[in-house]
This record gives sequence, structure tokens and C-alpha cells, in this order.
Amino acid sequence: MGKIVALTNKKGGVGKTTTAINLAAYCADFGKNVLLVDLDSQGNATTGLGFSKNNLKRSVYNVLIEDEPAASNILPTTVRGLDLLPANVDLSGAEIDMVYKRNREKILKEALDKIKDKYDYIFIDCPPSLGLLTINAWVASDSIIIPLQVEYFAMEGVSQLMNTISLVKQHLNPYLTIEGVVITMFDGRATISKQIAAEIKKFFKSSLYEIVIPRNVKLVEAPSHGKPILQYDPKCIGAKAYKALAEEFLSRQATR
Repeated sequence: MGKIVALTNKKGGVGKTTTAINLAAYCADFGKNVLLVDLDSQGNATTGLGFSKNNLKRSVYNVLIEDEPAASNILPTTVRGLDLLPANVDLSGAEIDMVYKRNREKILKEALDKIKDKYDYIFIDCPPSLGLLTINAWVASDSIIIPLQVEYFAMEGVSQLMNTISLVKQHLNPYLTIEGVVITMFDGRATISKQIAAEIKKFFKSSLYEIVIPRNVKLVEAPSHGKPILQYDPKCIGAKAYKALAEEFLSRQATR
């Protein structure tokens, strides 16, 4: 049975979607069957894998609101072994529509449970909020990865995030765990980056991935070309970092 992992942070611009796309792509490149679910109404994971969210007629919205099977809305990507459950413009109104649905916190879980056996890993790119879509992702997931940008406000909101995760674990998904925390956008030349990274390590301890994702212009450019970094520039430092992160992620699974 596949493992479902949500990538989440209530703060935007921390490299969450970049991490979701590239971790999923490298896991597929290592021979795993992988599904990436774009649950962010901005649809950046969808466009980052080469699809136009404005032209898609079917998406995760149809699964959440119209009770369509997830399998009917999944698209193959140009990365062998990687599928996408995309987002389109309709998703922006999903949280309002979901309020009136029965068991609204478990809609995504019920949909993914039907296809979970087809994949080794299902990664969910959550919206940068703690709303109903994110709650659905956490209820559906086995674990959570938290990307954290190394900046002064990096830890701001982390306590609220952890408290909300605890509430979901207490009331909706008792098996939810923290898979790991990954430092993103690291600038090794800046003293403040090293200081903040040390604080993050002190706070999260063994949950922190050893691999640190550096600031890299190629990682910024790749989504505009609709490609994960392994296709856009596999030799750049950003590609090497995400490849190493995928290796570390998979090696942790082997020991559990």
C-alpha cells in the first residue's frame, strides 16, 4: 500500500511547491510509482509540470466537489513513473463548496484510499494556509514534510502549524506523523542563514533532513518551462540537492 505525504507550510514562498515537484520527480526517477496531488488553488505544481491550469477541464476539484473518481482525473507527466492530479481555476472556490458536504474533512482521504495501492508514494502539495483543503490533506496523509526557508521569520507560525497538526492528530487522524523538515533557499554565504539553520536544527532535532536545498536560479527558472529540475538542468546544484533529498527520503523509508 502506498504512503501519502503532505508538503505543508502556512507561509507562502518557502519552496513548498518546488520541493513537492522535485521530490516527487526524483522518487519517480529512482523507479518508484508516484502521484503528485496539486491541492493549491494557485496551481503552481500543475504548471510546473507542463500543464495549463486555465485549460484543464477536469482536476482535483471534480474529485472533491463532484465526487468523481481520482483515477479519472489523473494525468501522466513527462517524467516516467510520475502522475499528476492537477489543480485548475475551479479549486479557488472549493473550500466554500466543501463546507456543505458530509464528512468534509475526509473527502480527499476517501478518494485517495481507492487508488493508494497503485502508487508507492502520493505527495500532496498543500495550499499555504490552514484551511479545509489543508485539513483534508492531513487527514488523508500518513505523514507531513515541512519545507522551511532560512530567514528571520522562518520559525514564525511554526508553533501554530504544529498545534494545528496536533489537533488533527487528536480528532481526525491519530496516525499522522512528521515525516521531516527540509531547509530551503539556503544561502551559505550569509551568517544569518547559518544562525537560523542552527536554530531550526535545535528545534526539530532528528526530524530535520540532513540535505539542505540551496538558493539556485535554475530552480526558479524550471517551473516557467514546465519541467522539474531533473529535466531542466540535472547538473545544477539545485538538482543535485533535490536528488540527494529524494535519496535521503527513500533511505528513511527503508529503515521504518
